[in-house]
Amino acid sequence: MATGEMTAAAFLVAELRRARVRRGWSQEELARAINYSPSMVSAVELGQAPPTSKYLEQFDKVVDTGGLFTRMLTNLVSLDRAQPWLRGWRAILDDAEELRWFDPLHVPGLLQTEAYARGVFAADDSLSRQEREERLVDRMASQGILCEPNRPWVVMVIDESTLRRQVGGSKVMVEQTRHLMQMVMDHPSLRLQVVPCSAGEYPGLNGPFILATMRDGAEVAYLGGQIGGRELDGPVDLSMLHRVWEATLGAALPPQESIKLLGEVAESWA
Repeated sequence: MATGEMTAAAFLVAELRRARVRRGWSQEELARAINYSPSMVSAVELGQAPPTSKYLEQFDKVVDTGGLFTRMLTNLVSLDRAQPWLRGWRAILDDAEELRWFDPLHVPGLLQTEAYARGVFAADDSLSRQEREERLVDRMASQGILCEPNRPWVVMVIDESTLRRQVGGSKVMVEQTRHLMQMVMDHPSLRLQVVPCSAGEYPGLNGPFILATMRDGAEVAYLGGQIGGRELDGPVDLSMLHRVWEATLGAALPPQESIKLLGEVAESWA
């Protein structure tokens, strides 16, 4: 997307998921009703695949919208300069040469243990059991990128409060913090830094984001959200996020001190 404003395409994707949830259907139930695979429904709702006119016709029919979503695609989405499915998070991950990743809320997905990730998804009451399992499988599979020959250079910054917030129980947190230490030691292309609570207020606390430099030289930002993610590629947005990144990195402890803090946090959970 070119700006931080919500486009018609992003609005359509968000409303598709809301309509399904209001109906009380899981992604699998919707998939059966419209004769598509659950993975396709998930990809559409995550902005990773475009909802085709046929997909929306079937959706309008089974949800009885009177053709609302088909009209949105024809009359509104086609006017967008950019659409949220142009790359998609997995495509960004696969094609990135460098990732600068900040999260003040959770341990980044690429570094989550299975138990921690399960705890994150279990907290989302809008997901069915099957949806949680599907997302867990997808998250664990995505971590393989760190072992690929053409793996990206990854710099991650997390807030200390992320490590202090219990997800899945104290045993899970001990495992997760020790896992972070091991990942840093095992992967020379990965750097992890922690912003200590003593840093006080800093710009990054406004929310998580990822800055990705692609192998073709393009740069894109990815912002997670309650419903899908958003891509930004406009110069103004990227410039602003670069400033936030530099300020956040400046507030973080150096790598070795960050590892020491991880050890201290692991001991506190134990």
